[in-house]
Amino acid sequence: MRVLVLDTSAFIMGFNPTGSGGAYSVRSVEDELVQGTMPYLRFRLSREKGALVVRNPSDVARRTIEQQSAKTGEAGFVSEADRDVVALALDLKNEGLEPVVVSDDYAVQNLSEHLNLGFGSLANFGIVHRYNWIMVCPACHRRYRVPEKVCRVCGTELKRKVLSRTRVSNKAHPQSLGSNSTSSS
Repeated sequence: MRVLVLDTSAFIMGFNPTGSGGAYSVRSVEDELVQGTMPYLRFRLSREKGALVVRNPSDVARRTIEQQSAKTGEAGFVSEADRDVVALALDLKNEGLEPVVVSDDYAVQNLSEHLNLGFGSLANFGIVHRYNWIMVCPACHRRYRVPEKVCRVCGTELKRKVLSRTRVSNKAHPQSLGSNSTSSS
């Protein structure tokens, strides 16, 4: 069964989980939303109506996400809520469901792609390639692993650079996320 796993951007973009056939999110997404705003109220109301299941990911999934984000170079570029959303999707996949991570965040999409999780976006076209990143010193050209920020040799601020890229395979089409992607504000 296909289920949606919603990150903060899904609520900000007006996605309404009611009628989606199964929607999940995490507590840290609620914490990122500003109280009293429409996205926050949408989250709370969806949960209260039973259209949204709020669940924390397992510690095993969280560790997997930490390892994968370090390996791909996304560590330091994904928030706690982002990591929790992808970890929850991984848990749901391991339970036999077909999760689709709904996020407009390219780092979340890249991480999802690396873990063979479906993903889709609402406000942009989403990633076309999955990336592995490194940090490079623009002055002395030394290479470092993410999340290193400053060159240990010359002290220059490092820049993130693509190490490798491949075409994506698990992208869900935005129109398949449901016709309720906007709601009245």
